[in-house]
Amino acid sequence: MEEAINEERGRRLFVMGDIHGAYQAMMDCLGKADFDYGHDRLICLGDASDGWPEVNKVFDELLKIQNLVYIMGNHDEWTLKWFETGNMPYVWLTQGGDATITSYPEEIPASHVNLLRSAKEYFIHENKLFVHGGIYTDVPIEKQQRETLLWNRTLVQSAIYYSSCGFMHNLSSFDEIFVGHSPTLNFNSTEPIHACEVWLMDTGAGWKGGCLSMMDIKTHRIYKSRPVQEYYPGVQGRDKF
Repeated sequence: MEEAINEERGRRLFVMGDIHGAYQAMMDCLGKADFDYGHDRLICLGDASDGWPEVNKVFDELLKIQNLVYIMGNHDEWTLKWFETGNMPYVWLTQGGDATITSYPEEIPASHVNLLRSAKEYFIHENKLFVHGGIYTDVPIEKQQRETLLWNRTLVQSAIYYSSCGFMHNLSSFDEIFVGHSPTLNFNSTEPIHACEVWLMDTGAGWKGGCLSMMDIKTHRIYKSRPVQEYYPGVQGRDKF
């Protein structure tokens, strides 16, 4: 009931793909949407960390949003482990973790640690599922493994395949599923991709040539940044995805 009342009063609901330290791109999307920090709701699909050099600013800005839903991503899990233990696995450093470390020249704020500690593995709103990686459609959502929710791309691969064959029926019991983790650059696009009931929202903000995308869930209007490397001239960034 509370959700319905708030939406009747005009609160908008947005979903944002993987930010990967691209603070300037995030601010561009929020500005284009005229996002209201005290009224609108933002669902982040995870992986705010690792990639571009302003991870700390991304977390600071997200914490200003009163109605934030943050979904845990696989990069966030690596980042949280570093926050808590100082552990720096080589695979993480080569996948953008070095940029996260550099963005914290001083003490890591407790609020950033708590944001990731409290991140959700998935979120459901009006039979719409928000998850970073994916799910197995034959397994109840409450029984999905954490590794599946953060890492799995089977759902995306199935949706893309069936959609390419002209099959547009839902693969799950959800009306819509919004995922990050699988860059649309893999499918030669910098726009969110809609396949069956699945929306691929990671438009490659973590890599050169990609951008950040944010969507009004009710209207499906998309707010997109410029190619992220344009905000960070001279920064090497990541060039493989």
